[in-house]
Amino acid sequence: MAIQPSVKANLYKDSVSLMRISQIAIARSGVQRVTLLMGTRSNKEFLQQAGLMSPVLESAKPGDIMIVVQDDTSEKREAAEREIHSLIAGDEPKAGATESAMDAPPRSIAGGIAIAGHADLALISVPGPYAAAEALKALRRGLNVLLFSDNVTIEQEQAIKRVAAQKGLLVMGPDCGTAIINGVPLGFANVVRRGVIGLVGASGTGLQEVMCQIHRHGLGVSQAIGTGSHDVSSRVGGTTMLQGLALLAADEQTKVIAIVSKPPAPDVQQRVIEQASMIGKPVVLCFLGGEVVASTGNVHRASSLEETAKQAVCLAGAQQPGSDEKAIEELASRVCRSLAPSQRYLRGLYSGGTFCSEAQIVWLEAGIRARSNAPLADADRLADPEDSYGHTAIDLGSDEFTVGRPHPMIDYGVRVDRLLKEANDPTVACVVLDVVLGYGSHANPAEILAPAIRQAKATAKAKGRELPVICFVCGTADDPQSFETQKTMLAAAGAELVGSSTAAARSAQAIASRMAASQAVA
Repeated sequence: MAIQPSVKANLYKDSVSLMRISQIAIARSGVQRVTLLMGTRSNKEFLQQAGLMSPVLESAKPGDIMIVVQDDTSEKREAAEREIHSLIAGDEPKAGATESAMDAPPRSIAGGIAIAGHADLALISVPGPYAAAEALKALRRGLNVLLFSDNVTIEQEQAIKRVAAQKGLLVMGPDCGTAIINGVPLGFANVVRRGVIGLVGASGTGLQEVMCQIHRHGLGVSQAIGTGSHDVSSRVGGTTMLQGLALLAADEQTKVIAIVSKPPAPDVQQRVIEQASMIGKPVVLCFLGGEVVASTGNVHRASSLEETAKQAVCLAGAQQPGSDEKAIEELASRVCRSLAPSQRYLRGLYSGGTFCSEAQIVWLEAGIRARSNAPLADADRLADPEDSYGHTAIDLGSDEFTVGRPHPMIDYGVRVDRLLKEANDPTVACVVLDVVLGYGSHANPAEILAPAIRQAKATAKAKGRELPVICFVCGTADDPQSFETQKTMLAAAGAELVGSSTAAARSAQAIASRMAASQAVA
């Protein structure tokens, strides 16, 4: 497939904007692939690994946009490039247009403060090499920071958080994609009601799932503080997580606190537990896949995202949510009756890394060892992420799938392709898909997924098999994509809808366990 590279000099766009532009350009031009990246060294390395690097792009600076259009047809490539430049220019003042200083978008932290002098938080999304400097500028002007940018070094993160601590300010990130502060959603967040449960999360999709479950159980969220994934490493020391705990402990609106994270470093985990135990409020700890933490005093252990939400709402005084155990067993029993003896393996195709980890944990507890590109143990790493092996859980948001492409919460193309590939495998017992709604996510994911699910099921049917597709929707009725509409469209396509990420993993596990048991008897 031929490539057409070019550079748009001296114009920064954050990664979400570039993802949106590439998605629109593909839809309008019909081109096969569009890659838009800032001209940083790490992005050039990604392009090199993907076989997309070109001499034209070598001179690109971190403040330039690298453009790569791929298609076999030169007319489509040229049409896509024109569309891209038009979309990029859409945010720029038109020739001859007048624009007041108040209307012009700010070009600096100082410019932003001049326009919104009352602001107390800066959301920073610039190339990694510049992100730390911008964060320090914001902190020195008394602003809290949500640092969406990644590719910030550990040393820079340490320095940023030291300055924040000295000034009594909060830094969420780097690589923080989700937060809700004083009712304002930031990054990839859902529309949830205000309430008495405060959240701290080192996991973006994990934080989204818990806040959505709390909303669906009838309660609300006071604050949702993202920390960034590196915060819980030994070198950073859980600075933001501990600060978040302290802030929620002092917050009058917050009555219950819940923490969601992949396993912190042992020393960080110990500090979090110790600080949580000294708070005069109930605290739910969910360290997915980590060492079992006993529930003691005001500190309550949860082993899944669903359990975290249920414990939090109960501790906040709500009625205990019902169990879905019976529904899971009924689903597994019904599905297994239509499966062929060869169908015994699970395939999870996730856009959220935490969902991928949770599935592996649930399956492993039932004795089901899964391979993954983001495995619980390195021995279970897939030799090739493009090819499933046995039970497989894939994080499609990992670098190997997102270089030069929008995140799978925005662009469902990679997931559709993988679903259709799994449909041709006679050993697949079921496929699990997450559908994440909210700000920043695809405007209508079911519109893309439903036809793909129909096609995958039809492919299996033509070969004498059924293909169960289990879906869960991470979202609320108030999200812009319409929660009920998404569920209705997916169900009409033949998907098995369950209520949470945990229920999806357990439903798949129940299917695999039943198939294994029936084969053992046979």
